[in-house]
Amino acid sequence: MQIRELSVPDSYEVTPKQFGDDRGVFLEWYRFDKLSEAVGHPLDLRQANTSVSSRGVVRGIHFADIPPGQAKYVTATHGAIIDFIVDIRVGSPTFGQWDSVLLDDVDRKAVYISEGLGHAFVALTDKATVSYLVSSTYTAGAEHGINPLDDEVGLIFPSSAGELLLSPKDTDAPSLAEAAASGLLPTWDAARAYYQSLNEGN
Repeated sequence: MQIRELSVPDSYEVTPKQFGDDRGVFLEWYRFDKLSEAVGHPLDLRQANTSVSSRGVVRGIHFADIPPGQAKYVTATHGAIIDFIVDIRVGSPTFGQWDSVLLDDVDRKAVYISEGLGHAFVALTDKATVSYLVSSTYTAGAEHGINPLDDEVGLIFPSSAGELLLSPKDTDAPSLAEAAASGLLPTWDAARAYYQSLNEGN
């Protein structure tokens, strides 16, 4: 597989090599060792999630408190999504910026999103099925969101997504500026210190 860092530091696009014949396709969609080489430490897998979304569904922007945060390894096993990684770490040189990757059942790419980064996606197809490997279990009170329609963040949703469908939880979430003003966001320094502690423990 090929792994490249995205424009948001500490997030990565993973492109697997696929082996196809008249029977179908085989691929390695996750490699513990290859990811560890790229990131500096292995993913400490604690939970696996799956979501199934109708076309136009937007989920996010979600993040968790550091520590421990929640690193995510995300792929689309059916259909297609645009996956967004948003830098919400106060003090980061790319604070407020984002990158995106098309995840689908053709190229079968994945993304790795380090702790402290915001994550969102929009479904481009019906029954878009997304699988997540995450580094910590869900903890009520430590999970937060930013409104994915926040103009300051400026996520660009393709017309192929159709009419956007959001949960009240996401539309009621604060803007990036409001979250920063309330002290809700992680800091660049805290995130980098946490990554270093994980690297040293590797």
